[in-house]
Amino acid sequence: MRYDTGVSTFYVENFGCRATQADGAALERQFEQRGLSRAANPTDADLVVINSCTVTSAADQDARAAIRRIQRQNRDAKIVVTGCYAQRAPEEVAALEGVTCVIGNSHKHLLADIVLPKVAITDRNWLEVDARPPSQNFLPATVLTENRELRTENRVFVSDIFAHTELLAAPVFDAPNQRTRPNLKVQDGCDNRCSFCVIPYVRGQSRSLPLAEIIAEVNTLVAAGYREVVVSGINLGRWGRDLGSQSTSSGQGTLLARPERSEGNNGQRLIFEDVIRAILAETQLEKLRISSVEPMDWSDDLISLMAYSSRIAKHAHVPMQSGSDAVLRRMHRKYRPWHYREKIETIRAAMPTAAIGADVMVGFPGETDAEFESTRRLIEDLPFTYLHVFTYSARPGTPAASMQNQVPISVARERSRILRDLATEKKQAFTRSFIGQTIEAITLGSFPPMSSRAKPADSFANRPGIVEGPAVSLADSFTEALTDNYLKLRLKGRHDPNQWLSVQVQSVVEDSLAARLAGCLCPGGASDNSPARSAPGAEEEKSKSRRDGTSSRAHT
Repeated sequence: MRYDTGVSTFYVENFGCRATQADGAALERQFEQRGLSRAANPTDADLVVINSCTVTSAADQDARAAIRRIQRQNRDAKIVVTGCYAQRAPEEVAALEGVTCVIGNSHKHLLADIVLPKVAITDRNWLEVDARPPSQNFLPATVLTENRELRTENRVFVSDIFAHTELLAAPVFDAPNQRTRPNLKVQDGCDNRCSFCVIPYVRGQSRSLPLAEIIAEVNTLVAAGYREVVVSGINLGRWGRDLGSQSTSSGQGTLLARPERSEGNNGQRLIFEDVIRAILAETQLEKLRISSVEPMDWSDDLISLMAYSSRIAKHAHVPMQSGSDAVLRRMHRKYRPWHYREKIETIRAAMPTAAIGADVMVGFPGETDAEFESTRRLIEDLPFTYLHVFTYSARPGTPAASMQNQVPISVARERSRILRDLATEKKQAFTRSFIGQTIEAITLGSFPPMSSRAKPADSFANRPGIVEGPAVSLADSFTEALTDNYLKLRLKGRHDPNQWLSVQVQSVVEDSLAARLAGCLCPGGASDNSPARSAPGAEEEKSKSRRDGTSSRAHT
């Protein structure tokens, strides 16, 4: 048995968040397991998968533009559209010229089987034996959402996302040729109902990758030579809540002890902190980076774990959305501004040099000048090192889309500009504070001198954006790197990717640190006298003894 319909090459084009990119990596794995080869670009592929996003109207437009472009440049390609846009508006997508098949998130885990019929060879003739997945793979009509008919004749495969229990998981990398920081999705879906957000309706309920599978994936990546892994999810801090009471070990070792909690059962209900402890205890991963975690899930225990382990990157992304209590209530967010302030201040006190970032939305329906000023003032007061600023985009079917007093786009854009300027000031101040210091960074990829790229060789000191410090010549080749605390860095000279190095910061150039090599770190991502050389888990056990009796989970 093999898969063949005249399709030998594929290309997956991803749009949107890390979760979508992780889904795309899982789709690539599906195709490769079926013998297909990945094309270098969509114009050379027999099959092109558009893995779409729908978080804003602009995301929908991007997907439509990509479909038109591919259909124009590669008219023979089969174009399959999947992802969040496909789940939200399948009929709209199916009507686009060039679209062969629409497969929502509800059926994404079956995508390869749907688009690649199974065939067998009989007397040199191809005989189709299974042109689509068996009927038991489809959800019954009784659970289909309104206007979500399963129309196989039009090749539309979409059903009730809330009945979906599958979780696609495969590591995704920053760039195809720079495989240094794989991103592993360990959670999908969301049980929150923020009034502006369409994501729960296109990704379904919160679902967690089992602990044993996470440890297996991380160990596979470590064995392949990767030194940093990013764990991510749609609502990452809710990992484990759907898994029930289980052993807090993956089954491969003993999990580091956590603060005492009573669950009323012999087993313990798994929480996000258990993933972190398991990775530290049961893998040799040098650096773990935690993606975005909602404010109410930044427990004292999680903050302490991050602060005391040199194997966890000092980087906290804490979505804020608004600094106005009234706006947060209209958004249906589960915390108040004073809760948020307390979390950020606690994180900064525990980790003075950590990167702290946030998502902020401007132009939410009814946002007044005073409410926006509350947001601006809170951002000004808190020690953020970067911000992701978004302008509100009405999503069909969400409560916010029908709210009164929609903010004019010109007003929202001006508010966005104000916050972006403030964020730039904060980032520059934070970046400047590292001039003259020796820090850790992981190498991503090297680049030739600017002069060899048909650009004049001059000094960075003569270019806009230089802040202070000695000049670094553009005639020098350099290596892109990322610091432990999420700062871009240009390292003088050419260095192999995927190396944790100790570097001395000399200056700030545009939005990057400029540095020279100070020395190569020892295994474990630290120098000889660093606690990271301790046996895995030893440092965490030591830090736990400092915290006994003081840790608690957040209840905001």
